[in-house]
Amino acid sequence: MKGKSAIITGGASGIGLAISERFAKEGASVIMLDFNIQAGEKVESELVEKGYDVTFLSCDVSKQSAVKDVFAQLKAPVDILVNNAGVSHVGNIENTSEEDFDRLFQINVKGVYNCTQEAIAQMKGRGGVILNMASIVALVGIPDRFAYSMTKGAVLSMTLSVACDYIKEGIRCNCISPARVHTPFVDDFLSKNYPGKEQEMFEKLAQTQPIGRMGSTKEVASLAYYICSDEAAFITGTNYPVDGGFLHLKP
Repeated sequence: MKGKSAIITGGASGIGLAISERFAKEGASVIMLDFNIQAGEKVESELVEKGYDVTFLSCDVSKQSAVKDVFAQLKAPVDILVNNAGVSHVGNIENTSEEDFDRLFQINVKGVYNCTQEAIAQMKGRGGVILNMASIVALVGIPDRFAYSMTKGAVLSMTLSVACDYIKEGIRCNCISPARVHTPFVDDFLSKNYPGKEQEMFEKLAQTQPIGRMGSTKEVASLAYYICSDEAAFITGTNYPVDGGFLHLKP
C-alpha cells in the first residue's frame, strides 16, 4: 500500500480510525473525511506525530457539493476509497420517524453514492479499490433496526452493482459486514439507554455472538487492509461478514 492514496470516510473514530491508522502504518497517504472537526483535527495531529502521512478534511458525506469540493482538493487521484461513515438508529417501522428515516438514508446510502461517484471518476483508466462498510443486518433480521437495516441492505446491493459495472476498468469493489464491534458508539448507546447497567448490558450484547465477545476495531481494520491491498487483487463483488459466528453458528 506504500505510495497509494486512500480516503477513509468517518475516519476519525471507531472502525474508521482503526482503518486510517492501519493504512497509514502500511505506507498509504491517508485522507480522513469526518463531520466531527474537533475529533478529526485531534486524530490528525496524533497520527502525524507518529510519522504517518495523514490529512483530515471536514466533510458531510450526505452533501454532494461538499464531497465534490473535497475530491477537488486532492493532490493526487484516489487509489482506495473506504466508505465507512454512517449512523445508527434503534426502532421498528412504527416508531421510526420520517426525519430519522431520511437522516439515515442521506448519510448511510447517499453518502456512499456521493463518494463512490467521485472516486470512480478518478479511478477510471487507472484502476482502484472501493470498500464499503455494510453490516450483518443486511443479511439477517434483528429486532428494532428497521431503518439501519434498510440502509445497509442498500450498501450491499450498491457494492455488487459497482463491482459488476466497473470490473473492466480494473476497479474492485467489496464490502465488510460486521456484527457488534466495540466502539465509542456502543459505550455511548449503553450509557444513554442503560444508566447504571452498562456492564451488564455490554456482556449481554457481547454474548449474542457465538464466539462470546464483540469484535475489535483493529480486527475489522486488518480485514479492510487485506481487501484493499494488492494481495486481494483477485477479489471483487464480495461481502465479508466479520461476526464471531453470528450468521451461521448457534451457541
